[in-house]
Amino acid sequence: MVIRPASEAVAKTGAASMRQRRDPNTLANYNEWHTTHTTTDFVIDFGARRLKGTVHLTLENLAKDSREIVLDTSFLEVSSVRANDETAEYQLAASRVEPYGTPLTVSLPATTDLTASHVTLSIDVATTKDCTALQWLTPAQTSNKKHPYIFSQCQAIHARSLFPCQDTPDVKSTFTFNIRSPLPVLASGLPTGPKDFRPGEDGKSGTLLYTFHQSIPMPSYLFALASGDIASASIGPRSTVWTGPEELTASQWEFEEDTEAYIQAAEKIVYPYAWTTYNVLVLPPSFPYGGMENPVYTFATPTVVSGDRQNVDVIAHELSHSWSGNLVSNASWEHFWLNEGWTEYLERRIIAAVHGSDQYRDFSAIIGWKALEDSIAQFGEDHNFTKLIPDLKGKDPDDAFSSVPYEKGFVFLHHFEKLLGIDKWDKFIPHYFTTFKQKSVDSYEFKATLLDFFANDADAAKKLQKVDWDTWFYAPGFPPKPDFDTTLADQCYALADKWQALAENHKKSDFKPSAKDIESWTANQSVVLLERLQSLPNHPITPELISLMGSAYGYESSKNVELVSRFYTLGLMSRAESVYKPTAELLGKVGRMKFVRPLYRQLIMRDRKLAERTFEKNRDFYHPICRGMVEKLFEKHA
Repeated sequence: MVIRPASEAVAKTGAASMRQRRDPNTLANYNEWHTTHTTTDFVIDFGARRLKGTVHLTLENLAKDSREIVLDTSFLEVSSVRANDETAEYQLAASRVEPYGTPLTVSLPATTDLTASHVTLSIDVATTKDCTALQWLTPAQTSNKKHPYIFSQCQAIHARSLFPCQDTPDVKSTFTFNIRSPLPVLASGLPTGPKDFRPGEDGKSGTLLYTFHQSIPMPSYLFALASGDIASASIGPRSTVWTGPEELTASQWEFEEDTEAYIQAAEKIVYPYAWTTYNVLVLPPSFPYGGMENPVYTFATPTVVSGDRQNVDVIAHELSHSWSGNLVSNASWEHFWLNEGWTEYLERRIIAAVHGSDQYRDFSAIIGWKALEDSIAQFGEDHNFTKLIPDLKGKDPDDAFSSVPYEKGFVFLHHFEKLLGIDKWDKFIPHYFTTFKQKSVDSYEFKATLLDFFANDADAAKKLQKVDWDTWFYAPGFPPKPDFDTTLADQCYALADKWQALAENHKKSDFKPSAKDIESWTANQSVVLLERLQSLPNHPITPELISLMGSAYGYESSKNVELVSRFYTLGLMSRAESVYKPTAELLGKVGRMKFVRPLYRQLIMRDRKLAERTFEKNRDFYHPICRGMVEKLFEKHA
């Protein structure tokens, strides 16, 4: 029997009315009041490590009979609330509602006209030391060690720890950012200029007011800011890279060859880029993700700057979010595949277009399938979190974060491309992104739109009638594996076979590893080789072979973290003590969860004391989201 979420019934009765709450991960009554514009007036206080100021929320009155507005907050200090400039009573709940925080209930004054279309709340607020959206870095934690640094990461439900809001992707608003700081500021809007210099007091640096405006409505999780010692350089006619002054030249070189080509390829698949400029901020190494698709400014990990342009596909991914996720957003985190599955699909179409061959798309998909295997192995094939549409009621969306929505979602869309034929499917893509432009969408609306689009095409409609939607949406575990083109992977598999034969019977093997084995390879082909060896039954690769591989292929000295992290993981699985210390050192330099999670998992199993020392030493280096994830790993493997 298939159990459908209640939100499916909502979709069938017309979720666009916004009188139904589709998102189980918010405490806000957004079915009665809907935010249309957000203004944040914040001062960045590096000394106190807090943001302080006022947030102004303009809310549309949907219910016409509700005098209470409930907003999401988490670990926030609220000192006053005004409604239309009149003092309003408010109450923060006495206790937290885990894992969602503390609801803020605002009672509108008796003089508030409930027949009016909008109300504006002005809320004086300050973040606290427990804020989960911000990471504060001391000068010593930055590359040139001269100035402090701050950056935010609000996905999935962390914007509520910055300011009271309707923290759900089912609500979109325009934004105005007014951020005062002694250091340059970037935010997820178009800059409208720094101004209003104020000299510092008591020897402190002076501050400027940095202002930005976002005229395209976006969800709260795309609110972003960063402030620090950053400089910029052009990487294309409509693109700029920002990073620390010492890293600027390398970052510019890494991105300038491909960024505009990626944008143009995406525009041909969907439609013209809507956000005016596309820019990249390369953050300090503690950033927990490969990239975050904040509008106008993608926040990127420094691990993509590997000096070989081998990892810039991250930019193709984050750019694709400019359509899937940012313009068209999942209505709740239960439908996260609509963000990430579409983005993986578009990313791989971009890669194929830029490289001129579908072999590159399928090679990327093969790597993605391995990531899907790893995620399903981590949860278990019957786990709720391996469904395309998981049940997240009462759950923290961060706990469900994995490759499942990315890769299972990609396979679902890839299935439609093959089922309908690419010519027909390519006509649906811009239709979908036009239909839901600047809106939020769930899986049932996707289904209805697809069926409606092809309703008058008898052949396509017949094929779509045979799609087992319930199995795709609700069955845990693996989807059907596509028949990928393995041309680029076959070389990797052949070399892996040689290593396996050498490991299982070195006396009979005439294989002598050397640098020539991989001299014409891309870094991703080495990734596939290493992942193939990781998946061998009984882990036959010995510590001696790990040392041989590391020296022969240069893996042990590689600066490409995608590659070296896989090498260390294989070494840990093989109990090669030669990689234990280098693994611990890497975990003190990289905070990207893609690498931190598997390395800690293996290190805990091989040398728990070293893992514990490594974590305690680097606890403050990790972003709060990453730190919490590692703590859960220690609990799981206690």
